Amino acid sequence: MGRNRSNTRGTAHVYPRGTLSVTRGGYGFVQTAEGEYFIPADKINGAFDGDLVEISPARQERSKKALARAAASTRKREARVKRVIERAHAEIVGRYEVAEPFGVVVPEDPRIPYDIFTMRSENAGIPDGSIVRVAMATYPSKKEAATGTIIEVLGASDDERVPIDLIVARHKIETSFSDSTLAEAASVQVDADSALAGGYRDLRDRIIFTIDPADARDFDDAVSLDSVVLANGGTTHAAVDWGTPSCPSSLRSRTEVRVACLSGQSGAPQPPSLLDGGRQSNPVGDGGTEAASGGKRLWRLGVHIADVSHYVPWGSSVDLDARKRATSVYLVDRVVPMLPEALSNDVCSLKPNEDRRTMTVDMLLDDAGKVMRTEVYPAIIRSRARLTYEQAQEAIEGAPEALGFLPPEVRNAVAERICKLSAIAKKRAAARAAAGGIDFDTTEAKVQLDDEGAPIRVIIRQRTDATQLIEEAMIAANEAVARYLRDAGFPCVYRTHDKPSRESLAGLVPVLQEFGWFDNADADAFVAGNPHVIAKVLAACEGRAEGALVTTLVLRSMKRALYEAELGEHYALASEAYAHFTSPIRRYPDLVVHRMLKAQLFGRPEKFDQEVSSLAWIAEHSSAMERVAEKAEAESQEVKIIELMETQVGKTFSGMIAGVATYGLFVRLDNTAEGMVEMADLGREYFALDPVRHTLTGSDSGKQYRLGKHVAVRLVEADRRTRTLRFKLVK
Repeated sequence: MGRNRSNTRGTAHVYPRGTLSVTRGGYGFVQTAEGEYFIPADKINGAFDGDLVEISPARQERSKKALARAAASTRKREARVKRVIERAHAEIVGRYEVAEPFGVVVPEDPRIPYDIFTMRSENAGIPDGSIVRVAMATYPSKKEAATGTIIEVLGASDDERVPIDLIVARHKIETSFSDSTLAEAASVQVDADSALAGGYRDLRDRIIFTIDPADARDFDDAVSLDSVVLANGGTTHAAVDWGTPSCPSSLRSRTEVRVACLSGQSGAPQPPSLLDGGRQSNPVGDGGTEAASGGKRLWRLGVHIADVSHYVPWGSSVDLDARKRATSVYLVDRVVPMLPEALSNDVCSLKPNEDRRTMTVDMLLDDAGKVMRTEVYPAIIRSRARLTYEQAQEAIEGAPEALGFLPPEVRNAVAERICKLSAIAKKRAAARAAAGGIDFDTTEAKVQLDDEGAPIRVIIRQRTDATQLIEEAMIAANEAVARYLRDAGFPCVYRTHDKPSRESLAGLVPVLQEFGWFDNADADAFVAGNPHVIAKVLAACEGRAEGALVTTLVLRSMKRALYEAELGEHYALASEAYAHFTSPIRRYPDLVVHRMLKAQLFGRPEKFDQEVSSLAWIAEHSSAMERVAEKAEAESQEVKIIELMETQVGKTFSGMIAGVATYGLFVRLDNTAEGMVEMADLGREYFALDPVRHTLTGSDSGKQYRLGKHVAVRLVEADRRTRTLRFKLVK
C-alpha cells in the first residue's frame, strides 16, 4: 500500500526588509513595506547604520520595559535584525587604540557601536590615539568580532582638520582628481581672440561686475545693467536718470548711454537670438515686444555666466570626474570643488580686469521688472569689479565710499547700477509673491575659524538687499533659459519643486494654533498648500520670538527640489519652467544646461545623443549628491559650533524650544547650536507628551513647554565627538 502523502507543502517565511537607521542612543528603526519597526540596541545583531537588513518582528506583546526603551519610537512594532543582506560600509573611520597584540579601532560614528580589531604587528608605527581609516575584513557576529586592515592614517585626534576629514570620509566625498583630469585642466586657456573670431560677442566695454561672499574664491556669475530705448528695432540715445529712492543722492546724475541693438551686431557672425521666448503665463513677465517697439525706456539686465562647457566637453576626463562629484562641497574649513582649481579658481572664474568666456543672458525689463525680451549668446567679458555682499549693501544704503578701492569713474558707474538693480529686484520679488511665490527668510550660521582651524565665533548670515539683488538676477536668467529650451522642444535638466503634501502641512496646524496670530489664517487653505496663505503665515510670524522656528517648520514640510529630465513646475518660485544655469563651476546640472543651450543655438555635437540618453540618470544622481553635500556641509558647521561651545560650559544662554520628546526638550540657541534638556532635569513631576500639539505638560503643576517658547539654560556638557550639547533649565 502506498505511503500516505500530504497535499500541502511548507512555504518559506518571508521576512520584512529595509535599511537600518541607528540613532546615537544605540537603538534603530527599519522602514519596510509593512511599516516601520523599532530595533532595540541588543537586537541589532552586528548590523551597522545604513545596512540593508532582514528583520524578524517580535511575536509577543512588548513589556513595559521594552516600551520605555522604545520611548522615542512612538511605540512602533518591535523587531530584531535577522541578517544583513547588504553592507553599507566597506571602510570605517575611527580612533586607533593600542591593546597588544591588537590595535583596536573605535568608530568615530557613535551609530556604529562595534570595535574593529587589527594586528598591532602590522601597524607598529601608528601612534595611540591616531585617527585611521580601516577596510573591513569581517563584520561582527555572535561568534566573532569585527576585524579589518588599516589603509590610511588621517592624523592625530587633536588635529583641528581631523573632525572635518571624518565627515568627508563618512560621506565618501571624492577629494582627489585623476592625473588625466589635472593635465586636461592645466592645458586650457581663455584665448579671447579665438573666441571672438568664432562668434563670441565682445562685451568688454560694458560695466560688468561680480558680487559674492567675502570668502568666495570662484566667481561664476556677473551682472550688468544699462538703459535702452529702442525705436523701430534700432538704437537711440537715452538721457538716463539712475537715481532711485535707495540710491545715494551724490550718484543721482544724468548719464547718456548708447547700447547696441539686441537684434544683432555687425562684424562677427552672431548666434540666433532668443527673442520673445516666454509665455504670457509666466509670473514675472515675458509679455512680448509691444512695449519695446514704441520707444519706451527699458533696462537691459545682463547675466554673464562662466562658459565652463567650452573647457569641459562631454566624455572628457574632467567631465567624468565632475559628473561623479555632481557638486562642489562647501565645508566649514575647505571647499571640495567639482572642477580642478585650474578651472574653478582661474580660467573659468570671472576675475576682475581679465578676459573671460561667458554664456550671456540679456533681458530687457520695463520699470516694473517685467521681462519684455530675452537673448542668449556666448561672449567675452571683462569684469570691472569684484565686490562682496557687504560692500554692495553699503553702496545701496548710501555709502559709496565702500567702493573706494575702485577708480572713480568705475566706482560711480557700479554704485549707480547696484542701486537700480536693487530696486528692480524688489519689484520682481513682489511680482513673484503676487503670483504665488513663497519667500523663506532663513538664517545661515557660518563658523569663523582661526589660521589653525579652531573656531572663533559664529556669524549669522541673513538676507540683505545685496543678496536679493543677485538672487533675483539669477532667478530671471534661470527662468529665461528653461523657457527657451522648453519652447524649442529641446532636452534639458530642469529644477522642479512639487507642492507639499496635505499630510505634512496638516501636521503643522496644531502647533501653529498655539500662536494667537494663526487664528487669522485660513487653516483649510494652508493645509491645501495655497501659496498665498502659506506666505501670509510666514509674514505673520516675522519678527516674533517664534518666527525662526515657524519658518523652519514650514520649510521642513516642503518637498525637496529635484533635478529632473522632464518639465515640471517649481512650486516655491511660482515658475512653470525653471533650470539651474548660473553656477556651472560648482553644479553639474548647470553645465549640462549650458551644453544643451549651445546645441540648440549652434547645432548638435557628435556625442549629443549619448548625452541626452544620460539626462535622467544625471538628474537623479545630481539630486542625490546634492543631499550628500548639504548634509556634510551642515555637519561640518555643527561640529565646529560644538567645539566652540566646549569653551562655554557653565555659562547661561537664552534659547528657544525647538522640539519636545518623551525624554526631554530640544533647545536652540541664537547661534543655531541645539542641545537637550533631559526629562529628569525638568522636575520630579511627570510630564505628558502631546505628540500632536508638540507640548510637554506637568501632571501636578500644569506647567507647559511648547515649541517656540523661550527659556534660559545653562550649558552643562558639550561633546564634539557625538556632536551633542546638554543643557539644564535656569529658573
